[in-house]
Amino acid sequence: MITYLIICPMVFLAGFIDAIAGGGGLISLPAYMFAGLPVHNAIATNKMSSCMGTTIATAKLGAEGFIPWKKVPFSIFSAIIGSVIGARIALLVSDYYFKMLMLVILPVCAGYVLFGKALEKDKEPYSFLKTTILSSLIAFFIGIYDGFYGPGTGTFLILLLTNVAHVSIHESNGFTKAINLTTNISALTVYVMSGKIIFLLGLTAGCFNIAGNYLGVRYFTKGGAKTTRPVMIFVLILFFIKILAEIL
Repeated sequence: MITYLIICPMVFLAGFIDAIAGGGGLISLPAYMFAGLPVHNAIATNKMSSCMGTTIATAKLGAEGFIPWKKVPFSIFSAIIGSVIGARIALLVSDYYFKMLMLVILPVCAGYVLFGKALEKDKEPYSFLKTTILSSLIAFFIGIYDGFYGPGTGTFLILLLTNVAHVSIHESNGFTKAINLTTNISALTVYVMSGKIIFLLGLTAGCFNIAGNYLGVRYFTKGGAKTTRPVMIFVLILFFIKILAEIL
């Protein structure tokens, strides 16, 4: 019962935040580990609950017209290829050097969101071809990051899609959810086959994650950029603290 009382409220909060600005895993995975689950069981069960929530968020954003379906397949394909490459790199290179690099990148991202014009308003859209090419390249490189390390993938996708590919703020969130859902399902399949998922806990926490994602999407659709910016700053600060703690 204590395990459920620790995990379920945090997974709900993770779903709410993830629906708005990505980065929910920075809250949910530590909750599983804090509750005392072995690391592999924590990762596998967290993937199950987060996948349930992401499915609902993706469906709701799609139903409300926030997912550019014609552009998404190319980015999904690129993200999957990138994640495979990233996973292979992870087997060869220590993540210590990558974490050191992130200690520089994260404050820069936070400063850009806080003091720059990131997520302030939609940028002038590019042509369909240019947007598709840029978003596919972004998905590929973020896919490498996701396969190599992972946390904050959704947050980086939203930032890059809006500011580099000039995808609208609303569409970038739907774009991100569609990519995340695909990679999550791929990873979940592996975890199911490995037998590391604690199914009752995962299903229960997944219901809380669904509720969090549902409310997060509603909050996002009403607030747009005003909603995304403060939550994204929170996620970036949380991510910075996490990496610094791991290094120290």
